[in-house]
Formats: sequence, structure tokens, C-alpha cells
Amino acid sequence: MFPIVLINVVGLTRKHIGEHTPNLRALADSGGMHVLDETLPAVTSTAQASMLTGADASEHGVVGNGWLFKDTREVKFWQQSRFLIQKEPLYVTARRALGEAFTFANLFWWFNQGTCADYYITPKPHYACDGAKEFDIKSHPRDLGSECEREFGKFPFHAFWGPMAGIASSRWISNSTAHVLRTRRPTLTLSYIPHLDYDLQRFGPEFPGLAQNLRDVDSCACTIIEAAKEIEARVIAVSEYGIAAVDKPVYLNRELRRAGLLEVTDGPFGELIDFFESRAFAVCDHQVAHVYFREQGTGSREQSEVVELLQNIDGVGDVLATPEEKRAQGIDHERAGDVVVFAKPGAHFCYHYFLRDARAPDFARTVDIFRKPGYDACELFVDPALALPKLRAARRLLQKKLGFRYKFDLVPLDASLIKGSHGIRSENPDDKPVLLSSSVLDVPPASVKDVRRIVLGMLGVDLAFL
Repeated sequence: MFPIVLINVVGLTRKHIGEHTPNLRALADSGGMHVLDETLPAVTSTAQASMLTGADASEHGVVGNGWLFKDTREVKFWQQSRFLIQKEPLYVTARRALGEAFTFANLFWWFNQGTCADYYITPKPHYACDGAKEFDIKSHPRDLGSECEREFGKFPFHAFWGPMAGIASSRWISNSTAHVLRTRRPTLTLSYIPHLDYDLQRFGPEFPGLAQNLRDVDSCACTIIEAAKEIEARVIAVSEYGIAAVDKPVYLNRELRRAGLLEVTDGPFGELIDFFESRAFAVCDHQVAHVYFREQGTGSREQSEVVELLQNIDGVGDVLATPEEKRAQGIDHERAGDVVVFAKPGAHFCYHYFLRDARAPDFARTVDIFRKPGYDACELFVDPALALPKLRAARRLLQKKLGFRYKFDLVPLDASLIKGSHGIRSENPDDKPVLLSSSVLDVPPASVKDVRRIVLGMLGVDLAFL
């Protein structure tokens, strides 16, 4: 049984493999490169859950990066619990089949808490009672994270997400992955290289700095590949989705509010959606949105009116309003919206529900992925309208160090800055995710769902038996 290393190179497509990615190209030349069909929605949490389970969201229940938790009427994004995946992930299957001989390492894949990983590192900020936040990582064994930080410095959390997101976080993860491979020699290792995701969303898929980004990502992959060779591991590199050019932000919640369907509560820190009183609201996630109703059930007059409203919004593509329509796209699950909406190519959805910037909630201008009721790619930018933004950031940092209340209110509210997005299926094979393998595969993959089958097969697990 050869060890397996599965590298998630976010945003990688067939057109990226070439002169700027010699190590990834060598991997493809060794065992092959395969273009994959996306699962819907084509976003991080859903794609990773589909890779791990071999199923659509209809079965594993991860209908996006976030959704409405209906029992409390709270929208939650970026939850890390493995138990949100409602179908057995491949590492549990492998452990059942291989027993104590199987060891597992998870370096920054999502749903990392509660796994059976022998070794893991995951981002985990700390929140104080006064609202202060301190960045940190969590690991198992507990000293693994501090061991890697002694070797490679503190994890650069500022480079993992936000306006300063960049290559430093991917380098740290790659170095730590190589360290775990050499010192622990796991049977299965999951690793994460997110770097392409940042600038492709900021500037679009054809921006001038792409060549350097590709060289940087390839260098990170090389770090892991070289360590894998030392322990005679087979390597698979895979991507969750490709990122397409967009130039049209679509504000579904503003349209629902103007139609009298979405209600807000106005308070001292701005307007908040009233999820109990709103008759309809949208949880926006890149190019997909889950629209939830106050009254459950399909076929009502109100739902028909909302569907007609959505269909007439410029930039809206498919509107899935029935269980049959959602089932056909693999997203018929109780967590999904009563209506699921996909953007047209070139458009993307934004969570903004406030009609005036002056009444935007205080978190709108900050990096606050857990409180926003939708995904916000604006967090990748510093507001270009700010005068002396570096001085403003330094002032906020000083306030933090002195123990004062503060907020890093640097994020713009103008979603037209965003030039790349994902979430729908790409028609062009050059824009779809890919799988590269160090060994030739007997049955080539057709979808990101096939990752589970390929990894278990390489581990020698009898899929027919399981």
C-alpha cells in the first residue's frame, strides 16, 4: 500500500498547466490530466464534501459555503464540523477497511474538526468577551501546530483571507505538509494551496500577474511533491472549480426588499436582516443563492410571485423552484433554499441588503466571514475610496494593541471591484477543474465526485465490498 497525497490547488484549470507550472506539468505528464465536471454549487465546501463522499449535495447535505439553519433561523457560513457532512467521507471508509494500518493527515481542508485525523492543522481564531479577535491555528496532536510554527514561523493568518491574502499562507501550508510527510509518513494526506483563488477573484482569470501566481503555486506544489517522493507516496493534484470572469454584481436581497419581502431591523450598528419576519431572503454565495421563505412549502402564490421576480432580475440564470428541478441538479436537500438561483455567466450574487451605504451594518466594512449573511469577495480589497488606508490600518492596529475597542473597517461596499467568480458549471473545458495524477488511472475521472473512488482505489480498498 503506497501512501497517497491529495493536493487541493484551488482554481487550477487545464489552461494553467504549461511553462509556468513545470512541476504540475510533470505530474500530468507522468500519470495524466483529466478535466472534471463540477458539482453544484461549484464552491469550496460543497466541492470538498463531494470529493470526500463521492456524492452530490442532495446526499451529503453541504449545499454551499453557508446556508440557513432553519431551527434557529440563523445564517452560518464556514462551519468546520465534519458532522455537517451527512455521508461517510473517504478517510472514514479507509479506516474501516484498512484498520490501524491507516493513518490520516489533514492540512487545512475544510470540515477539519471532528475528523478521525491522526494529524491535522486548521485555522481557528480566538474571540474575547469584549469582541477582540486573535488569530491562531488548532492542531492534533496539540504540539504539531507549534512545532510547525517553530520551523516556519507563525501561520500568516493575514495572508489566508482578506485584503492581504497571498502566497505566504500557501507556502506555510505547503512547508508544513512536507514536514508532516517526512516526520509522520501518513497513509493519506490532504493538503491545500489556496493562492490562485485570491487574485483570480480580485482581477479575473486573465490578469497580468497570473504568470507569477502560477509560478508561486507550482513552487508550493513542488515542496509537497518532493517530500512525497521521499516517502514513496503517490500524488494527486485536484481543483474544486475554475474561476470565470465576471463584471455584473447582482443584489438579490435589495430586490426582495424593494418588493416588500425582506424585512430589516435598524439598530445602533446598522441594519440587520430580520430572518423571522422576512417573507423571503437570499443567502448569496458566489454565483449561487439559496432563497428561503418564512412559510414553508412549494406551489404557493407567494412563491410563484418570488420566482417571477427572480427570473426578471438582470443577471439571474436558472431558478430552481421545485424538488424535481433541484434534484436534477444534485441540490435537493432540506438545507437548500426553497428556491435555488444560479447566476448567468458574467454575473455574481452579493449579499448586500442595505439600500443606503450609511445604514450598512458595521461588519460590512470589515473582514467578518462568520457574521455576514452571505459570501463577500469585497473582503479581498482595501476600499480604494479611503484616504491613506495604510495609516488607517496602522491606527486600528495601535488601538488593538492598546486594548481599545476597534474595527478594521477597510473593506469596500462596491462589489463591481470583483472580476472573478465561480459556482455554476463552466461550458468551456479550459475553465473546468482538473485532476493530475503521478500514476496512470485505470478508470479516468469524469467529475470531482470521482476523487473518492480514485483515492480509495489507490489505497487498495475494495469498493465493491464496501
